[in-house]
Amino acid sequence: MDLKLKKAEECTYDAVSLGEVMLRLDPGEGRIRTARSFRAWEGGGEYNVVRGLRRCFGMKTAVITAFADNEVGKLMEDFILQGGVDTSLIKWMKTDGIGRVCRNGLNFTERGFGIRGAVGCSDRANTAISKATPADFDFDHIFGDLGVRWLHTGGIYAALSERSSETVIEAIKTAKKYGTVISYDLNYRPSMWSAIGGKEKAQEVNKEIAKYVDVMIGNEEDFTACLGFEVEGNDEDLKTLNLDGYKKMINKAAETYPNFKVVATTLRTVKTATVNDWSAICWADGEIYKAKDYNGLEIMDRVGGGDSFASGLVFGLMETGDPEQAVNYGAAHGALAMTTPGDTTMASRSEVEAIMGGAGARVKR
Repeated sequence: MDLKLKKAEECTYDAVSLGEVMLRLDPGEGRIRTARSFRAWEGGGEYNVVRGLRRCFGMKTAVITAFADNEVGKLMEDFILQGGVDTSLIKWMKTDGIGRVCRNGLNFTERGFGIRGAVGCSDRANTAISKATPADFDFDHIFGDLGVRWLHTGGIYAALSERSSETVIEAIKTAKKYGTVISYDLNYRPSMWSAIGGKEKAQEVNKEIAKYVDVMIGNEEDFTACLGFEVEGNDEDLKTLNLDGYKKMINKAAETYPNFKVVATTLRTVKTATVNDWSAICWADGEIYKAKDYNGLEIMDRVGGGDSFASGLVFGLMETGDPEQAVNYGAAHGALAMTTPGDTTMASRSEVEAIMGGAGARVKR
């Protein structure tokens, strides 16, 4: 596997993400519908990856996004700064007093418990980043003058609007021109694609994007809905996961898109909202590598687990160049991220590596 990473000393950033960052309002152990208070976090499918790369793995990262220039936007910037991610690439967009011109996205998310699944309720129409166009970002400056080793983006941002799809394609084409490695998480959300053409539009956009991607990430629904690949023999209720079917799907994806250097997917069996079996596999150089199994994983907050898998995978690929090590970094980091509240990681690299090595949950004093 040769990702042809640019040298760190030649680049301002190890990794940047392109996507929406929302204000997450979390009712804690309660329900959205009965809450009287919420805890605020930041989160976004693409951003969570570079936040993990910075906070857990110590890499130099930045986020390419846009905010409405108001107090909520400033709050979002403050959250991002606390996570150590560079905010200098954020586009600040003028708005009026009530968000008619543009606004910042809100994401109400309750965690679920036992037989009650997690619930999300997004309020993200007409956000600043959904209205942004390729002209709002100087991609030649970012990838050419500043230098970026790795770009991560994904299907959540691509689905926000027609303009978002265009911006993703322009960004990855420019990044590719300057030798930046590109990862993409398909992250299919039918409710988001429905407004701009549904599954047909999702496949049109994602099949075009896939031509430029080096590392493709997604679960079984993502590969089916976005790229048209089926998992053979998989139970519809996902109580059992057919590993052979996953392997066939990944091999087919790699054959169809020879530009893919790595293809990765998480493996999750949902027993209850708070107990899942968790693992992952990745393909590289014609071989399939499987991560350690985390069976009976107890979950506090599952939101962002897949994003933390992606950041661990990216770190492992950049740091070691070994796909087997990388998929284990991803699975361990994703598992740890789901033991804490919020979308983003609270783990350290040493904790991830300890879990990879079989460390238990005994108290540390």
